Amino acid sequence: MQHSILIVEDEIKLATLLADYFKLTDYVPHMLHDGSEVVDWVKQHEPKAILLDIMLPGKNGIDICKEIRQFSNVPILMITAKVDEIDRLLGLELGADDYICKPFSPREVVARVKAVLRRTLTESKPSNGLILDESRLVVAFNQQEVTLTSVEFQLLKPLAEKPERIFTREHLMQNMYSDHRIVNNRTIDSHIKKLRKKLADISDGKDWVQSVYGTGYRLVL
Repeated sequence: MQHSILIVEDEIKLATLLADYFKLTDYVPHMLHDGSEVVDWVKQHEPKAILLDIMLPGKNGIDICKEIRQFSNVPILMITAKVDEIDRLLGLELGADDYICKPFSPREVVARVKAVLRRTLTESKPSNGLILDESRLVVAFNQQEVTLTSVEFQLLKPLAEKPERIFTREHLMQNMYSDHRIVNNRTIDSHIKKLRKKLADISDGKDWVQSVYGTGYRLVL
């Protein structure tokens, strides 16, 4: 099965080189060179992974990553010539799955994409046993189910789709509220507490959601 890969890079020669390497594998590469075109393209074509440069004309990669994470968990690998720690942490906290610094080997980039896709495709399988029904705001486990509030469901959804991955509070809050309101950490902690109880009620007391000190939360298998 061939996977669609979006390469967002304003250095056309570099983007073409990466595309040529992906063509030698089971991937179908697409290239964009202007940041302002990316979000709409992703919504229309739903690529399997995105290679996203940070410094772009039109709109920078950080803002693009943030916008995409409001509607999609597609794997995003950030590409940049900047290596300082602030940019690195900012990119990952916004929901990036990996971070590649220039200069790099195109073969390494292909290998990193394969690794991220292998991990995320595995994570997307219902190995945790939870079944989410968004149309009814219901989560089920071993034929037992419980109804969640809309906020609780949007909080659980990314955690369940990518178990073991750590999500920051900021990322989870972006998913929880469509109006992007500002809420404090106590608010999300309160929702987590209620969600834990509901999940425990249908799984013999199992604690599904683990707190990661100073970072956020993850769903454990």
